[in-house]
Parts: sequence; C-alpha cells; structure tokens
Amino acid sequence: SIANSRLYTMYSTESDEFVVSLDATDGRELWKSRTGSRYTQTYGNGPRSTPTVDGDRVYALGANGELLALETASGRIIWQRNLRSEFGCKMPAFAFTASPLIEGNTVLVEAGCTDDRALMAFDKMTGEVVWGSGRGPVGYSSPIAVNAHGLRQLIFLTSGAVVSLSPSGKPYWRHEWKTEYGQHPATPVFIAPDRVFISSGYGNGGAVLQIAAADTGLSISEVWFSKQMKNHISSSVYYEGAIYGFDEAIFKCLDAATGAERWKTRGYGKGTLILADGHLIVLGDAGKLAIVEATPDAHVEVASAQILTDRCWTAPSLAAGRLYLRNMVEIVCLDLAGAT
Repeated sequence: SIANSRLYTMYSTESDEFVVSLDATDGRELWKSRTGSRYTQTYGNGPRSTPTVDGDRVYALGANGELLALETASGRIIWQRNLRSEFGCKMPAFAFTASPLIEGNTVLVEAGCTDDRALMAFDKMTGEVVWGSGRGPVGYSSPIAVNAHGLRQLIFLTSGAVVSLSPSGKPYWRHEWKTEYGQHPATPVFIAPDRVFISSGYGNGGAVLQIAAADTGLSISEVWFSKQMKNHISSSVYYEGAIYGFDEAIFKCLDAATGAERWKTRGYGKGTLILADGHLIVLGDAGKLAIVEATPDAHVEVASAQILTDRCWTAPSLAAGRLYLRNMVEIVCLDLAGAT
C-alpha cells in the first residue's frame, strides 16, 4: 500500500513477522514493527495480508491472527487484538490472509471465529469489538464495500458463501458458494450499479450475481455461471463490459454480461493483474511483467520484461507513475511516468 510517498507492506525473517514502512521514492526503511512470530507452510510462508492505510494510521493483520493499528509516522502500535487467543478463532489451514477494510469508524476482517464472529468489526480508534456476524472458517479473500439500490453493503466471500451485510452487521443477502477446501482467495469484484463477480479455483469457476431490491430489503440471484474463469490465486478486474483474470494458469477475457470467453493466452502462469489507464498491468508468477491492452477484441501485449524471479503472488501496486513489484525476498520499483 502506498500513501503520502510511503510504502507499507509485511515480511518475515527467520523467526519474526513485521509491518514495515519504506520511503516510496528510494526504498529506504523508515520503520518496522513486529507483529508476531513467523508463519511457515509448505505452500509458501507468511505473512499473507496487505496493510490498509487510513489517515495517520495503518492497519495490519498478521498470519497468526494479530490485528494491529499503528502510527504511519513511527510504526508505534496503538492497539492490537489477537483473533485466536482473545476470541477463539481457529487457525486457518493457510493462515489469516484478508486485508483489513476501513468502513466509517470500523475496521473489518474475516476472522473465522465461532459464536457469530466469522466476520468482525472493530472500532478503528480503540480496537474494541463493534459487532460480529456469521459462523464458519475463513475463505481467505478480502471484503469490499459498495453502494447498490441506495444501501451501503459490506461484501465478504467466506469459505461457504458470498454474503452482504450492512455497516452495522445486519445481513442483507447470502449466496452459497462451495469450493473444495473452502478456498476463495480472490476478492469479489463489484460491477456497477448492482452486480458482483465471484470466482474460485479447484475446478469451480466464476459467476456474476445480481443484487435487486426486495420487500425484505435486498435479494440476490445468479445471472450466469461459467467454468471459464477459475481464480485460484489472484482477483480479476472489470473494465468496460469485460472481466479480465486468470483461469488457473490461463489469462482470459470474459464478456461480463454473458460469461462468454472473448480471448485467452498462456505465458504468465498463475499471475496477478491490476487495471490502469485502459491497460492491464500483469505480473506473471515467475516474475514476467507485461502491459496488455484492456480490450475484449484480442490479447494485445504492448510491452513485457522479466523483472523478478522466484514466486510472485503479490499484485502490482501503482502510485504517482511508479510501479512496485515484489516476490518472497525483494521489492523493486519501476518508473512508468515517462513510458510511451
């Protein structure tokens, strides 16, 4: 996350996990704060979450369940809560991964706790619990906040369903979504004014859901479902009627209205992508960077270069004409402002 010429991320050493702030212009470390012990796992070590910046505070969720609020200027810990020891949340099979979401005066996380605390809201200033909702283990994706049919909604993709809540934690709607192992790391994508795209791997697929006004407040229905977009690692993006993303290791474009495949290509592995200025910035899982036109007509790669090696599962970040990329061991910054 980049704000006010500072970069915020998380990393681990041989024994500890940290939130760190770097100077976004030269990469110089400004501060680091320990969040807990290092999380290790066969499929990749933690941490998994991206810090969230809100004014003079940065919020982070450690792989072992430590939720912290820190000063952006110094890294001083303002408050911290442990989801496991304080609330009995079970350690997820692949650790805690969701990035905190700031909504009004609350910070929201997918906690996976019992006793109606699968989803939790904390006071962002004090760390006190504001509300909890639902039951069941985590699905590994981050929540989003949207406006549809005059109502503010918090949308979570949990291990078994996509659910919508009011900012006060009141349930609006729920759509069952089952995947092997309950793994749903791809964040839901809002398609204005009232549709949501969700996707998951392990042979499942993707779907566009329609939010509608109902006598009870809101309802949800499926517009289409397709096995042509199975987001295993990264989230898709939406742009001008098309959905771009990774169907496992195949980079694809789907028609957002129908789910029909428009084009597909290989060469990036299970990559990640973001949208910027009518283009897709794609980072392959082996470190290949590509600029691709965001058009449903064909896959048009404008430029590409091998930037990193090793496993790259973190989406690119773009700020002030600079592109930030990372893998498990290093971060690089590229100047795109003068690119033509």
